[in-house]
Amino acid sequence: MYIKKVIIQGFRSYRDQTCPEEFSPHHNIIGMICLTSIIPIVGRNGSGKSNFFQAIQFVLSDEYSHLSNQERQNLLHEGTGPRVISAYVEMIFDNSDNRIPFDKNEVSLRRIIGSKKDQYFLDKKMVTKADVMNMLESAGFSRSNPYYIVKQGKVSGFFISYTNRFPSIEAKREQISELLNSIEDRLRTLENETKELKEYQHWDRDRRALEFTIYDRELKETRKKLEEIQTRREQSSESTAEIRRAAKDCADAIEKLERDLRDNRLKEAQMQDEVEQVQASVSDVLQRREQLQLTIADYSATLRGGKSARERASEELNRVREQINQVERRLAELRPQYKKAKQFEDELANALSDAEHRR
Repeated sequence: MYIKKVIIQGFRSYRDQTCPEEFSPHHNIIGMICLTSIIPIVGRNGSGKSNFFQAIQFVLSDEYSHLSNQERQNLLHEGTGPRVISAYVEMIFDNSDNRIPFDKNEVSLRRIIGSKKDQYFLDKKMVTKADVMNMLESAGFSRSNPYYIVKQGKVSGFFISYTNRFPSIEAKREQISELLNSIEDRLRTLENETKELKEYQHWDRDRRALEFTIYDRELKETRKKLEEIQTRREQSSESTAEIRRAAKDCADAIEKLERDLRDNRLKEAQMQDEVEQVQASVSDVLQRREQLQLTIADYSATLRGGKSARERASEELNRVREQINQVERRLAELRPQYKKAKQFEDELANALSDAEHRR
């Protein structure tokens, strides 16, 4: 790929459309990418060599990527005659090698600027700046290589700068030579040390193997002891669980005995109250019987009370005797129950005492 033609109008000193003859494919500015020769731009002073070079930079270089309104105005032609309001530079590339991804042998790239516009056209179709940069990079114009366009004096500047640096470079070369000699000496020393290091590594591998064997044996013994401890702990846990269950059963039994003892004491108190009531009733009946006996004695002594009085007294005596018999029978029923409740209370008290001692 090479630049085939450059067309300029309104740019710097080129007011009217300027179209130099086609460039040679063998001596071309683009040829720098292919490491071939460079085409020189020659002419009299003031003939527009620098402006022509700037026109190529204007399209291909990043140097003119971001222009202010004033900078765009400065690029427009400022001569006599009507004022120029826009300018363009168009480059036609030979694409016979298809380095530009277009299925065409010629590809045109035009950039138009005005006081308030900056546009790119690729084969007469408007495109963005990013599209142009991507197309140029695909063709070999890399932003990382700023020397595909070389300004006047750049090569001589490089040559002069490096010529001035020759003394320092020579001094650095001598320093590097001395450094290389010292590095070679150090390498010979390192070779000797390497032999010692290899021998050390050999013994170190044996040492690590022995340490691993010892550590592995200790690890196995430790794991075995840990398993034994774990087994004993589990057995201890089971024994502890059994003891806790037994203690809980004992506590439940004690609680039940205490509950039964409280209930029995309550029943005993109730029976005691009932016995006392019966005894009081017996005492009242006996007292009444004595009074009736006295009354009967009085009736019998006087015998003047009449048959009806004796009958009433006899009936009253029979009723009192019947009441006495009922009270005595009830008392006879309560005495075994009271005795049994008292015995059950003593048994509960003894069982509660034994359970407290066991706990």
